[in-house]
Amino acid sequence: MKIYKLAESEERFAELIWRNEPIGSGDLVKLSENEMKWKKSTTYTVLKKLCEKGIFQNENAQVSSLITKDEYYAKQSVHFVEETFGGSLPKFLTAFIGGSKLNKHQAEELKRLIDEHKEV
Repeated sequence: MKIYKLAESEERFAELIWRNEPIGSGDLVKLSENEMKWKKSTTYTVLKKLCEKGIFQNENAQVSSLITKDEYYAKQSVHFVEETFGGSLPKFLTAFIGGSKLNKHQAEELKRLIDEHKEV
């Protein structure tokens, strides 16, 4: 599994692209200037980095994603569980839930997800 390590500013920029894609690179420069207070050169530098990481592409001045926002965050979540809990989902859930209780709907949803993803 490829791990994408993004700085906070890169992640904010990625969010901007995901919300507006496909977007022309010129429009992205304007949007980045308005929302992130970036100069044109900063926008293109960060865009180039994210394209090299395989997250976005800039073809014919059109910027679009190679992986979706959901795919990106799913990979980040899996990596977090692997690094922090040795890949153990039960250990992660125990830590996540802590001392709190699940309501009936949450418990049923977890049971449904477990049943859907259980190896047979």
